[in-house]
Amino acid sequence: MKPRHKRAAIIGGGLASLALAAYFVLNAFESSLVFFFTPTQVSAGEAPKERAFRVGGLVKMGTIKRDNLTVSFVVTDNAKEVPVTYTGILPDLFREGKGVVAQGKLNSSGQFTASEVLAKHDENYMPPEAQHAMDQAAIEKATKTLK
Repeated sequence: MKPRHKRAAIIGGGLASLALAAYFVLNAFESSLVFFFTPTQVSAGEAPKERAFRVGGLVKMGTIKRDNLTVSFVVTDNAKEVPVTYTGILPDLFREGKGVVAQGKLNSSGQFTASEVLAKHDENYMPPEAQHAMDQAAIEKATKTLK
């Protein structure tokens, strides 16, 4: 083999190795990526059916039901609602009427099965996406009331 051919083979092998490494990194990044959806988006079918995602909003008043470590509740953005079940210990700040973000998957019946539940950490904080959804729902509700 001539030196020119050896050099071309080394460069080609290096590029192939780099492409393979990039593929593995991007694949790992995509599989760990979790998107946020509002209850309105989940009801509209915009949320993935087979992948984990986050849903956020307010815990609807009067919807928390406990059975040992299994808790069911409803997350709302004041326009649409998503029923959620979670098995585990909830955060201390989890309450009705307070902000919550749940991570998990939709089951075949449309119930959201959470693997993790996060409660907002102070009175003024809410994820920007959830706050925007709440503001949009309030505007739509006010517009319908005026008509």
